[in-house]
Amino acid sequence: MDKKLEGYIFVVTHKDYPMPIEKIYMPITVGKNKQKLTFNKFYTDDALENRSIAKKNDSYCELTALYAMWQDSNFSKLDYMGLVHYRRYFTEGKVRKKNKFEHILSEKRVLKLFKQYDVILPKIRHYFIETNYSHYAHAHNVKDLDTTRSVIEELHPEYLADFDQVMKKTSGHRFNLMIMKKEKLDAYCQWLFSILFEVENRIDCEGYDPYQTRVFGFLSERLLDVWIQYQQVSYYEQNYSFMEKENWVLKGKNFLMRKIKRKSLVKYD
Repeated sequence: MDKKLEGYIFVVTHKDYPMPIEKIYMPITVGKNKQKLTFNKFYTDDALENRSIAKKNDSYCELTALYAMWQDSNFSKLDYMGLVHYRRYFTEGKVRKKNKFEHILSEKRVLKLFKQYDVILPKIRHYFIETNYSHYAHAHNVKDLDTTRSVIEELHPEYLADFDQVMKKTSGHRFNLMIMKKEKLDAYCQWLFSILFEVENRIDCEGYDPYQTRVFGFLSERLLDVWIQYQQVSYYEQNYSFMEKENWVLKGKNFLMRKIKRKSLVKYD
């Protein structure tokens, strides 16, 4: 009889919020106000004082949680680990507005998927009229993405062709949502943070507004697909749901306005 895989899916939060009841979900608190949260009895991104990047949450976003759970030896023997957000989860079945929490991905489903795949990712997001590069250029400071390319060329040149290919695609896996078998997560984090820490040494975020300060969270969303493609990792795209109401009209309007206003920044269209 096969051994049952054991793991946690960490739920990143910066405030008190309803949490899944299944035992595989563990809240992990991040940000400046985490000492005020009731979830502190579970886990925080600064649990590792000497190796944590928790103080950089403003720029690394949910990656401070990813870094903490990856580095913590308490979790080294797990078979898999995952990361979701307090308002965004992998879901299964037909999700209705009034009962979204009832459809959060179950342990049973996770274990079934891991019999065939090594990684679970959110359904791919299509931009159609944008490449990954142009979308970043229209929404963020594209020089940071260009710096990332330079770092990859120096530290991991074998990934450069895949980086360029991914940048020219019109779709990608977003939100830094993932569930991975532990050895895959270890390899991904080793690669990811080696790049981001070097990018951090080379860019100047002085003058960035609070949104653009989240630069490393934005960059990592694009880097995940680069790693997946180069490694040829077997993955499954699972549905995901935002647990609150979204204004799709406003999102669409902002998407088009960014494209119009920042057209001159684009190189990879």
